[in-house]
Amino acid sequence: MPGTEPQTRLFLPLFARIGFFRARLGRLILLLNLAGLLILVVGALVLNEFRQGLIDNRKESLMAQAETMGEIIAEVATAGDPEPYLEPQYAVLVLGRFVPAEQRARLFDAKGHLITDSYSVSEQVDVRNLPPIETSGPDPERRKARNRKQELAHEALEAEVRQALSGEAVASVRYNEKGEKVVSVSVPLKRVKAILGVLTIEAGDVDKIVAAQRWAMLPFILVALGVSLFSSLLLHWLVSRPIHRLSDAADAVRMQKARTFSLPDLESRHDEVGSLARSLQSMTEALQKRMDEIDRFAADVSHEIKNPLTSIRSALETLSLVKDDAAKARLMAVIQQDVRRADRLITDISNASRLDAELARDVPKPVDVGALIEDIVSLYQHMPDGAAVSLDRQLTPAASKVMGREGPLGQVFRNVIDNARSFSPAGGTVRVCVTYSDADPKRPLQIVIEDDGPGIPAENLETIFQRFYTSRPKGTDFGRNSGLGLSISRQIIEAQGGLIWAENRLNSDGSVAGARFTITLPNVYQ
Repeated sequence: MPGTEPQTRLFLPLFARIGFFRARLGRLILLLNLAGLLILVVGALVLNEFRQGLIDNRKESLMAQAETMGEIIAEVATAGDPEPYLEPQYAVLVLGRFVPAEQRARLFDAKGHLITDSYSVSEQVDVRNLPPIETSGPDPERRKARNRKQELAHEALEAEVRQALSGEAVASVRYNEKGEKVVSVSVPLKRVKAILGVLTIEAGDVDKIVAAQRWAMLPFILVALGVSLFSSLLLHWLVSRPIHRLSDAADAVRMQKARTFSLPDLESRHDEVGSLARSLQSMTEALQKRMDEIDRFAADVSHEIKNPLTSIRSALETLSLVKDDAAKARLMAVIQQDVRRADRLITDISNASRLDAELARDVPKPVDVGALIEDIVSLYQHMPDGAAVSLDRQLTPAASKVMGREGPLGQVFRNVIDNARSFSPAGGTVRVCVTYSDADPKRPLQIVIEDDGPGIPAENLETIFQRFYTSRPKGTDFGRNSGLGLSISRQIIEAQGGLIWAENRLNSDGSVAGARFTITLPNVYQ
Protein backbone atom coordinates (compact mmCIF):
# COMPACT_ATOMS: atom_id res chain seq x y z
CA MET A 1 0.00 0.00 0.00
CA PRO A 2 1.33 3.45 -0.85
CA GLY A 3 0.63 5.00 2.56
CA THR A 4 2.00 2.15 4.68
CA GLU A 5 5.73 2.88 4.35
CA PRO A 6 5.59 6.56 5.43
CA GLN A 7 3.40 5.62 8.40
CA THR A 8 5.87 2.91 9.38
CA ARG A 9 8.77 5.35 9.13
CA LEU A 10 6.87 7.70 11.45
CA PHE A 11 5.81 4.93 13.84
CA LEU A 12 9.20 3.30 14.42
CA PRO A 13 11.09 6.53 15.28
CA LEU A 14 8.39 7.24 17.87
CA PHE A 15 9.26 4.00 19.70
CA ALA A 16 12.95 4.82 19.27
CA ARG A 17 12.49 8.28 20.79
CA ILE A 18 10.75 6.95 23.87
CA GLY A 19 13.45 4.25 24.23
CA PHE A 20 10.98 1.38 23.86
CA PHE A 21 13.39 -1.05 22.20
CA ARG A 22 16.02 -0.35 24.87
CA ALA A 23 13.55 -0.66 27.77
CA ARG A 24 13.69 -4.22 29.06
CA LEU A 25 10.79 -3.79 31.47
CA GLY A 26 8.77 -2.06 28.75
CA ARG A 27 9.22 -5.04 26.44
CA LEU A 28 8.38 -7.46 29.28
CA ILE A 29 5.17 -5.60 30.19
CA LEU A 30 4.10 -5.52 26.55
CA LEU A 31 4.78 -9.24 26.04
CA LEU A 32 2.95 -10.23 29.23
CA ASN A 33 -0.08 -8.13 28.31
CA LEU A 34 -0.13 -9.54 24.80
CA ALA A 35 0.18 -13.13 26.05
CA GLY A 36 -3.30 -13.26 27.65
CA LEU A 37 -4.87 -11.42 24.71
CA LEU A 38 -3.17 -13.75 22.25
CA ILE A 39 -4.48 -16.81 24.08
CA LEU A 40 -8.06 -15.51 23.90
CA VAL A 41 -7.73 -14.58 20.22
CA VAL A 42 -6.28 -17.99 19.34
CA GLY A 43 -8.98 -19.68 21.39
CA ALA A 44 -11.74 -17.70 19.67
CA LEU A 45 -10.34 -18.51 16.24
CA VAL A 46 -9.94 -22.19 17.05
CA LEU A 47 -13.40 -22.49 18.59
CA ASN A 48 -15.00 -20.60 15.73
CA GLU A 49 -13.59 -23.21 13.38
CA PHE A 50 -14.67 -25.87 15.87
CA ARG A 51 -18.26 -24.59 15.95
CA GLN A 52 -18.44 -24.28 12.19
CA GLY A 53 -17.11 -27.81 11.92
CA LEU A 54 -19.80 -29.11 14.28
CA ILE A 55 -22.54 -27.36 12.30
CA ASP A 56 -21.17 -28.65 9.01
CA ASN A 57 -21.03 -32.15 10.42
CA ARG A 58 -24.61 -31.78 11.62
CA LYS A 59 -25.70 -30.64 8.15
CA GLU A 60 -23.97 -33.60 6.54
CA SER A 61 -25.57 -36.10 8.92
CA LEU A 62 -29.05 -34.60 8.41
CA MET A 63 -28.52 -34.52 4.64
CA ALA A 64 -27.59 -38.20 4.61
CA GLN A 65 -30.58 -38.99 6.80
CA ALA A 66 -32.94 -36.94 4.59
CA GLU A 67 -31.66 -38.52 1.38
CA THR A 68 -32.14 -42.00 2.84
CA MET A 69 -35.66 -41.23 4.02
CA GLY A 70 -36.42 -39.55 0.69
CA GLU A 71 -35.40 -42.66 -1.21
CA ILE A 72 -37.59 -44.79 1.11
CA ILE A 73 -40.58 -42.48 0.65
CA ALA A 74 -40.05 -42.34 -3.11
CA GLU A 75 -39.96 -46.13 -3.13
CA VAL A 76 -42.88 -47.07 -0.86
CA ALA A 77 -45.15 -44.00 -0.86
CA THR A 78 -45.46 -43.26 -4.56
CA ALA A 79 -47.82 -44.58 -7.17
CA GLY A 80 -48.91 -43.85 -10.72
CA ASP A 81 -47.31 -44.60 -14.06
CA PRO A 82 -46.33 -42.84 -16.19
CA GLU A 83 -47.11 -39.81 -13.93
CA PRO A 84 -46.06 -40.77 -10.38
CA TYR A 85 -47.51 -39.07 -7.29
CA LEU A 86 -47.14 -39.31 -3.50
CA GLU A 87 -49.46 -41.35 -1.33
CA PRO A 88 -49.61 -39.38 1.95
CA GLN A 89 -50.87 -42.27 4.07
CA TYR A 90 -47.71 -44.31 3.40
CA ALA A 91 -45.43 -41.29 3.76
CA VAL A 92 -46.92 -40.65 7.21
CA LEU A 93 -45.93 -44.13 8.30
CA VAL A 94 -42.35 -43.56 7.19
CA LEU A 95 -42.10 -40.22 9.03
CA GLY A 96 -43.59 -41.67 12.23
CA ARG A 97 -41.17 -44.60 12.22
CA PHE A 98 -37.83 -43.14 11.11
CA VAL A 99 -37.75 -39.56 12.49
CA PRO A 100 -36.04 -39.27 15.95
CA ALA A 101 -37.86 -37.43 18.73
CA GLU A 102 -35.34 -34.53 18.80
CA GLN A 103 -35.89 -33.86 15.08
CA ARG A 104 -38.80 -32.56 13.05
CA ALA A 105 -39.61 -33.69 9.52
CA ARG A 106 -42.12 -32.16 7.14
CA LEU A 107 -43.31 -33.40 3.74
CA PHE A 108 -44.40 -31.01 0.99
CA ASP A 109 -46.01 -31.84 -2.35
CA ALA A 110 -44.79 -30.72 -5.76
CA LYS A 111 -46.51 -27.37 -5.33
CA GLY A 112 -44.93 -26.62 -1.94
CA HIS A 113 -48.05 -27.42 0.13
CA LEU A 114 -47.55 -29.15 3.44
CA ILE A 115 -48.66 -32.77 3.36
CA THR A 116 -47.69 -33.96 6.81
CA ASP A 117 -45.59 -33.01 9.83
CA SER A 118 -43.75 -35.53 12.03
CA TYR A 119 -44.96 -33.63 15.11
CA SER A 120 -48.56 -34.48 14.18
CA VAL A 121 -48.00 -38.15 13.43
CA SER A 122 -45.64 -39.07 16.23
CA GLU A 123 -46.43 -39.61 19.89
CA GLN A 124 -44.08 -36.80 20.92
CA VAL A 125 -45.58 -34.02 23.03
CA ASP A 126 -44.20 -30.54 22.55
CA VAL A 127 -43.71 -29.20 26.07
CA ARG A 128 -43.19 -25.44 26.42
CA ASN A 129 -43.51 -23.03 29.35
CA LEU A 130 -46.60 -20.88 29.16
CA PRO A 131 -45.98 -17.14 28.82
CA PRO A 132 -46.61 -15.01 31.92
CA ILE A 133 -50.18 -13.95 32.57
CA GLU A 134 -50.84 -10.52 31.18
CA THR A 135 -52.76 -8.86 34.00
CA SER A 136 -53.09 -5.56 32.14
CA GLY A 137 -54.46 -7.12 28.97
CA PRO A 138 -52.70 -8.29 25.84
CA ASP A 139 -49.62 -6.39 24.76
CA PRO A 140 -50.03 -5.45 21.09
CA GLU A 141 -46.34 -4.83 20.57
CA ARG A 142 -45.36 -8.19 21.98
CA ARG A 143 -48.01 -9.94 19.90
CA LYS A 144 -46.85 -8.09 16.80
CA ALA A 145 -43.23 -9.09 17.46
CA ARG A 146 -44.27 -12.73 17.97
CA ASN A 147 -46.30 -12.73 14.78
CA ARG A 148 -43.43 -11.11 12.89
CA LYS A 149 -41.05 -13.77 14.16
CA GLN A 150 -43.38 -16.53 12.95
CA GLU A 151 -43.76 -14.86 9.56
CA LEU A 152 -40.01 -14.70 9.12
CA ALA A 153 -39.72 -18.38 10.08
CA HIS A 154 -42.38 -19.35 7.51
CA GLU A 155 -40.73 -17.25 4.82
CA ALA A 156 -37.34 -18.86 5.47
CA LEU A 157 -38.90 -22.34 5.31
CA GLU A 158 -40.82 -21.53 2.11
CA ALA A 159 -37.64 -20.18 0.46
CA GLU A 160 -35.83 -23.37 1.37
CA VAL A 161 -38.67 -25.55 -0.01
CA ARG A 162 -38.82 -23.57 -3.26
CA GLN A 163 -35.10 -24.01 -3.74
CA ALA A 164 -35.42 -27.76 -3.12
CA LEU A 165 -38.31 -28.01 -5.64
CA SER A 166 -35.89 -26.75 -8.28
CA GLY A 167 -34.09 -30.06 -7.86
CA GLU A 168 -31.29 -28.93 -5.54
CA ALA A 169 -30.72 -30.24 -2.01
CA VAL A 170 -30.50 -27.38 0.52
CA ALA A 171 -28.78 -27.21 3.93
CA SER A 172 -29.00 -24.08 6.09
CA VAL A 173 -29.19 -22.65 9.59
CA ARG A 174 -32.40 -20.70 10.23
CA TYR A 175 -34.87 -19.76 12.96
CA ASN A 176 -38.09 -21.72 13.57
CA GLU A 177 -41.47 -20.43 14.78
CA LYS A 178 -40.25 -20.47 18.39
CA GLY A 179 -37.33 -18.22 17.57
CA GLU A 180 -34.85 -21.06 18.04
CA LYS A 181 -31.91 -21.55 15.74
CA VAL A 182 -32.10 -24.90 13.90
CA VAL A 183 -30.06 -26.81 11.35
CA SER A 184 -32.35 -27.61 8.41
CA VAL A 185 -31.97 -29.68 5.25
CA SER A 186 -34.47 -30.02 2.38
CA VAL A 187 -34.13 -32.67 -0.33
CA PRO A 188 -36.33 -33.13 -3.40
CA LEU A 189 -38.26 -36.41 -3.69
CA LYS A 190 -37.63 -37.74 -7.19
CA ARG A 191 -39.08 -40.62 -9.14
CA VAL A 192 -37.19 -41.05 -12.38
CA LYS A 193 -36.91 -37.39 -13.40
CA ALA A 194 -40.11 -36.14 -11.83
CA ILE A 195 -40.01 -34.14 -8.55
CA LEU A 196 -42.85 -35.42 -6.38
CA GLY A 197 -42.26 -33.20 -3.35
CA VAL A 198 -39.76 -32.04 -0.73
CA LEU A 199 -38.69 -33.62 2.55
CA THR A 200 -37.46 -31.15 5.17
CA ILE A 201 -35.70 -32.29 8.36
CA GLU A 202 -34.59 -29.85 11.03
CA ALA A 203 -32.70 -30.37 14.29
CA GLY A 204 -32.82 -27.79 17.06
CA ASP A 205 -29.53 -28.68 18.73
CA VAL A 206 -27.61 -25.62 17.50
CA ASP A 207 -27.90 -24.15 21.01
CA LYS A 208 -26.26 -27.28 22.35
CA ILE A 209 -23.45 -26.80 19.85
CA VAL A 210 -23.02 -23.18 20.98
CA ALA A 211 -23.11 -24.26 24.63
CA ALA A 212 -20.47 -26.87 23.87
CA GLN A 213 -18.38 -24.17 22.22
CA ARG A 214 -18.69 -21.97 25.30
CA TRP A 215 -17.59 -24.79 27.53
CA ALA A 216 -14.72 -25.46 25.17
CA MET A 217 -13.73 -21.78 25.52
CA LEU A 218 -13.42 -22.16 29.28
CA PRO A 219 -9.87 -23.69 29.24
CA PHE A 220 -8.61 -20.79 27.12
CA ILE A 221 -10.21 -18.30 29.50
CA LEU A 222 -8.66 -20.03 32.50
CA VAL A 223 -5.24 -20.10 30.85
CA ALA A 224 -5.52 -16.41 29.91
CA LEU A 225 -6.60 -15.60 33.48
CA GLY A 226 -3.66 -17.59 34.83
CA VAL A 227 -1.25 -15.78 32.53
CA SER A 228 -2.69 -12.41 33.62
CA LEU A 229 -2.36 -13.32 37.30
CA PHE A 230 1.17 -14.60 36.77
CA SER A 231 2.16 -11.48 34.84
CA SER A 232 0.65 -9.27 37.55
CA LEU A 233 2.60 -11.06 40.28
CA LEU A 234 5.75 -11.00 38.17
CA LEU A 235 5.41 -7.27 37.50
CA HIS A 236 4.78 -6.70 41.20
CA TRP A 237 7.93 -8.63 42.04
CA LEU A 238 10.06 -7.03 39.33
CA VAL A 239 8.71 -3.46 39.37
CA SER A 240 6.37 -2.52 42.20
CA ARG A 241 8.31 -4.12 45.05
CA PRO A 242 11.73 -2.71 44.00
CA ILE A 243 10.21 0.75 43.53
CA HIS A 244 8.79 0.57 47.06
CA ARG A 245 12.26 -0.34 48.30
CA LEU A 246 13.77 2.58 46.40
CA SER A 247 11.10 4.85 47.88
CA ASP A 248 11.83 3.62 51.42
CA ALA A 249 15.57 4.12 50.89
CA ALA A 250 15.00 7.64 49.54
CA ASP A 251 12.76 8.44 52.54
CA ALA A 252 15.48 7.17 54.87
CA VAL A 253 17.98 9.52 53.24
CA ARG A 254 15.47 12.38 53.40
CA MET A 255 14.77 11.74 57.09
CA GLN A 256 18.56 11.58 57.71
CA LYS A 257 18.30 8.02 58.91
CA ALA A 258 21.00 7.17 56.40
CA ARG A 259 23.78 9.28 54.91
CA THR A 260 24.08 7.25 51.72
CA PHE A 261 21.76 5.31 49.41
CA SER A 262 22.68 1.68 48.82
CA LEU A 263 20.65 -1.23 47.38
CA PRO A 264 23.34 -3.49 45.85
CA ASP A 265 20.92 -6.17 44.62
CA LEU A 266 18.96 -3.58 42.63
CA GLU A 267 22.01 -1.78 41.27
CA SER A 268 23.17 -5.01 39.65
CA ARG A 269 19.99 -5.31 37.59
CA HIS A 270 20.32 -4.53 33.88
CA ASP A 271 16.93 -2.88 33.41
CA GLU A 272 15.17 0.39 34.18
CA VAL A 273 14.90 -0.35 37.91
CA GLY A 274 18.64 -1.02 38.07
CA SER A 275 19.30 2.18 36.15
CA LEU A 276 17.06 4.09 38.57
CA ALA A 277 18.84 2.57 41.57
CA ARG A 278 22.26 3.48 40.14
CA SER A 279 21.05 7.00 39.35
CA LEU A 280 19.73 7.44 42.89
CA GLN A 281 23.00 6.09 44.24
CA SER A 282 24.98 8.58 42.16
CA MET A 283 22.62 11.38 43.13
CA THR A 284 22.94 10.70 46.86
CA GLU A 285 26.71 10.42 46.55
CA ALA A 286 26.80 13.77 44.75
CA LEU A 287 24.52 15.29 47.40
CA GLN A 288 26.67 13.80 50.14
CA LYS A 289 29.77 15.23 48.51
CA ARG A 290 28.09 18.61 48.16
CA MET A 291 27.00 18.53 51.81
CA ASP A 292 30.53 17.67 52.89
CA GLU A 293 31.86 20.54 50.78
CA ILE A 294 29.33 22.91 52.32
CA ASP A 295 30.34 21.77 55.81
CA ARG A 296 34.03 22.31 55.00
CA PHE A 297 33.25 25.65 53.34
CA ALA A 298 31.31 26.81 56.41
CA ALA A 299 34.17 25.77 58.68
CA ASP A 300 36.72 27.52 56.44
CA VAL A 301 34.59 30.66 56.28
CA SER A 302 34.26 30.73 60.06
CA HIS A 303 38.02 30.33 60.46
CA GLU A 304 38.93 32.92 57.83
CA ILE A 305 36.51 35.55 59.15
CA LYS A 306 37.73 35.07 62.69
CA ASN A 307 41.31 35.99 61.70
CA PRO A 308 40.67 39.65 60.71
CA LEU A 309 38.06 40.04 63.46
CA THR A 310 40.53 38.81 66.08
CA SER A 311 43.18 41.16 64.74
CA ILE A 312 40.74 44.10 64.77
CA ARG A 313 39.61 43.34 68.33
CA SER A 314 43.18 43.10 69.56
CA ALA A 315 44.09 46.40 67.87
CA LEU A 316 41.04 48.14 69.34
CA GLU A 317 41.80 46.84 72.84
CA THR A 318 45.39 48.01 72.52
CA LEU A 319 44.48 51.37 70.98
CA SER A 320 42.98 52.69 74.21
CA LEU A 321 46.19 51.88 76.09
CA VAL A 322 48.66 53.42 73.63
CA LYS A 323 49.61 57.07 74.15
CA ASP A 324 52.13 57.44 71.33
CA ASP A 325 50.60 58.93 68.19
CA ALA A 326 52.89 56.94 65.90
CA ALA A 327 51.86 53.69 67.59
CA LYS A 328 48.20 54.70 67.32
CA ALA A 329 48.70 55.41 63.60
CA ARG A 330 50.21 51.94 63.12
CA LEU A 331 47.29 50.32 64.97
CA MET A 332 44.79 52.24 62.85
CA ALA A 333 46.60 51.08 59.72
CA VAL A 334 46.32 47.50 60.93
CA ILE A 335 42.60 47.96 61.59
CA GLN A 336 42.03 49.47 58.15
CA GLN A 337 43.95 46.65 56.48
CA ASP A 338 41.96 44.02 58.38
CA VAL A 339 38.68 45.77 57.50
CA ARG A 340 39.65 45.72 53.82
CA ARG A 341 40.63 42.08 54.16
CA ALA A 342 37.27 41.21 55.79
CA ASP A 343 35.40 43.17 53.15
CA ARG A 344 37.24 41.37 50.35
CA LEU A 345 36.70 38.05 52.09
CA ILE A 346 32.94 38.57 52.52
CA THR A 347 32.62 39.71 48.89
CA ASP A 348 34.44 36.62 47.59
CA ILE A 349 32.43 34.34 49.89
CA SER A 350 29.22 35.87 48.55
CA ASN A 351 30.41 35.38 44.95
CA ALA A 352 31.41 31.77 45.65
CA SER A 353 28.05 30.93 47.27
CA ARG A 354 26.10 32.34 44.30
CA LEU A 355 28.32 30.80 41.66
CA ASP A 356 26.51 27.48 41.15
CA ALA A 357 23.11 29.14 40.85
CA GLU A 358 24.42 31.76 38.40
CA LEU A 359 26.13 29.16 36.20
CA ALA A 360 22.96 27.04 36.10
CA ARG A 361 20.72 30.03 35.35
CA ASP A 362 22.87 31.79 32.74
CA VAL A 363 22.54 30.36 29.20
CA PRO A 364 25.85 29.96 27.28
CA LYS A 365 26.20 32.06 24.15
CA PRO A 366 29.06 33.09 21.84
CA VAL A 367 31.52 35.36 23.67
CA ASP A 368 34.40 37.22 22.01
CA VAL A 369 37.15 36.50 24.53
CA GLY A 370 39.63 38.75 22.75
CA ALA A 371 37.34 41.77 22.94
CA LEU A 372 36.42 40.97 26.56
CA ILE A 373 40.07 40.83 27.63
CA GLU A 374 40.82 44.04 25.72
CA ASP A 375 38.15 45.85 27.72
CA ILE A 376 39.46 44.44 31.02
CA VAL A 377 43.10 45.27 30.21
CA SER A 378 42.18 48.81 29.18
CA LEU A 379 40.75 49.40 32.67
CA TYR A 380 43.99 48.23 34.33
CA GLN A 381 46.08 50.41 32.03
CA HIS A 382 44.48 53.52 33.54
CA MET A 383 45.21 52.47 37.14
CA PRO A 384 48.16 54.34 38.66
CA ASP A 385 49.15 51.78 41.27
CA GLY A 386 50.39 48.25 40.76
CA ALA A 387 52.05 46.53 37.85
CA ALA A 388 51.26 47.52 34.29
CA VAL A 389 49.17 45.15 32.22
CA SER A 390 49.94 44.55 28.53
CA LEU A 391 47.95 42.55 25.96
CA ASP A 392 49.19 40.47 23.05
CA ARG A 393 46.25 39.34 20.95
CA GLN A 394 47.22 37.01 18.12
CA LEU A 395 43.70 36.14 16.92
CA THR A 396 41.06 37.97 14.90
CA PRO A 397 37.78 38.81 16.69
CA ALA A 398 35.88 36.08 14.82
CA ALA A 399 38.44 33.41 15.76
CA SER A 400 38.47 34.19 19.49
CA LYS A 401 34.85 33.31 20.22
CA VAL A 402 33.81 30.64 22.71
CA MET A 403 30.45 29.35 23.94
CA GLY A 404 30.23 30.60 27.50
CA ARG A 405 28.96 33.18 29.96
CA GLU A 406 30.49 36.61 29.62
CA GLY A 407 30.07 37.69 33.25
CA PRO A 408 31.75 34.68 34.91
CA LEU A 409 34.54 34.65 32.28
CA GLY A 410 35.25 38.33 32.97
CA GLN A 411 35.40 37.51 36.67
CA VAL A 412 37.99 34.79 35.97
CA PHE A 413 40.26 37.10 33.95
CA ARG A 414 40.03 39.84 36.59
CA ASN A 415 40.81 37.38 39.40
CA VAL A 416 43.90 36.01 37.67
CA ILE A 417 45.14 39.46 36.59
CA ASP A 418 44.56 40.85 40.11
CA ASN A 419 46.46 37.91 41.57
CA ALA A 420 49.37 38.51 39.12
CA ARG A 421 49.46 42.26 39.85
CA SER A 422 49.47 41.65 43.60
CA PHE A 423 52.57 39.47 43.30
CA SER A 424 54.41 41.60 40.76
CA PRO A 425 57.04 44.03 42.10
CA ALA A 426 56.82 47.78 41.56
CA GLY A 427 57.46 48.54 37.90
CA GLY A 428 56.71 44.97 36.89
CA THR A 429 54.50 43.95 33.99
CA VAL A 430 51.62 41.51 33.71
CA ARG A 431 51.45 40.10 30.17
CA VAL A 432 48.22 38.71 28.71
CA CYS A 433 48.34 36.71 25.46
CA VAL A 434 45.35 35.35 23.54
CA THR A 435 46.22 32.60 21.04
CA TYR A 436 45.62 28.99 20.04
CA SER A 437 47.00 25.96 21.84
CA ASP A 438 49.43 24.38 19.37
CA ALA A 439 49.81 21.27 21.53
CA ASP A 440 46.12 20.37 21.27
CA PRO A 441 44.89 19.00 17.90
CA LYS A 442 41.47 20.54 18.54
CA ARG A 443 43.21 23.92 18.94
CA PRO A 444 41.18 25.37 21.83
CA LEU A 445 41.46 29.05 22.62
CA GLN A 446 44.34 29.74 25.02
CA ILE A 447 44.80 32.70 27.37
CA VAL A 448 48.22 33.00 29.05
CA ILE A 449 48.78 35.48 31.94
CA GLU A 450 52.35 35.98 33.16
CA ASP A 451 53.82 38.11 35.96
CA ASP A 452 57.30 39.09 37.15
CA GLY A 453 56.74 38.00 40.73
CA PRO A 454 58.61 35.49 42.89
CA GLY A 455 56.80 32.51 41.39
CA ILE A 456 54.96 29.68 43.09
CA PRO A 457 56.53 26.91 45.19
CA ALA A 458 56.49 23.67 43.21
CA GLU A 459 54.49 21.89 45.90
CA ASN A 460 51.82 24.61 45.78
CA LEU A 461 51.14 24.74 42.01
CA GLU A 462 47.90 22.82 42.59
CA THR A 463 47.24 23.92 46.17
CA ILE A 464 46.72 27.55 45.18
CA PHE A 465 43.40 26.56 43.57
CA GLN A 466 42.02 25.36 46.90
CA ARG A 467 39.70 27.54 48.92
CA PHE A 468 41.23 30.10 51.28
CA TYR A 469 44.79 29.35 50.24
CA THR A 470 46.60 32.60 51.17
CA SER A 471 50.22 31.60 51.65
CA ARG A 472 52.30 34.45 50.22
CA PRO A 473 56.05 34.90 49.87
CA LYS A 474 57.79 37.27 52.21
CA GLY A 475 57.58 40.89 51.15
CA THR A 476 54.22 40.69 49.33
CA ASP A 477 51.12 42.51 50.52
CA PHE A 478 48.99 40.58 52.98
CA GLY A 479 45.25 40.95 53.15
CA ARG A 480 44.59 41.94 49.56
CA ASN A 481 43.44 38.42 48.66
CA SER A 482 40.85 36.17 50.29
CA GLY A 483 42.15 32.88 48.92
CA LEU A 484 38.92 32.28 46.97
CA GLY A 485 39.73 33.99 43.67
CA LEU A 486 41.64 31.13 42.02
CA SER A 487 39.23 28.52 43.42
CA ILE A 488 36.28 30.42 41.92
CA SER A 489 38.18 30.82 38.64
CA ARG A 490 38.79 27.07 38.29
CA GLN A 491 35.16 26.30 39.07
CA ILE A 492 33.98 28.72 36.36
CA ILE A 493 36.47 27.53 33.72
CA GLU A 494 35.67 23.85 34.29
CA ALA A 495 31.93 24.65 34.03
CA GLN A 496 32.72 26.23 30.63
CA GLY A 497 34.43 23.00 29.51
CA GLY A 498 37.95 24.42 29.81
CA LEU A 499 41.07 24.01 31.94
CA ILE A 500 43.23 26.30 34.09
CA TRP A 501 46.63 25.52 35.59
CA ALA A 502 49.70 27.31 36.99
CA GLU A 503 53.41 26.93 36.38
CA ASN A 504 56.63 28.91 36.88
CA ARG A 505 58.54 30.82 34.20
CA LEU A 506 62.26 30.14 34.27
CA ASN A 507 65.24 32.25 33.31
CA SER A 508 68.08 30.90 31.19
CA ASP A 509 70.00 30.05 34.35
CA GLY A 510 67.10 28.04 35.77
CA SER A 511 65.95 30.61 38.30
CA VAL A 512 62.25 31.51 38.64
CA ALA A 513 61.29 34.53 36.53
CA GLY A 514 57.65 34.65 37.60
CA ALA A 515 54.35 32.76 37.49
CA ARG A 516 52.32 31.77 34.42
CA PHE A 517 48.61 30.93 34.43
CA THR A 518 47.19 29.17 31.36
CA ILE A 519 43.48 29.00 30.55
CA THR A 520 42.09 26.94 27.65
CA LEU A 521 38.51 27.20 26.37
CA PRO A 522 36.83 25.20 23.57
CA ASN A 523 36.45 27.27 20.40
CA VAL A 524 32.89 27.98 19.27
CA TYR A 525 33.60 26.56 15.78
CA GLN A 526 34.78 23.13 16.99
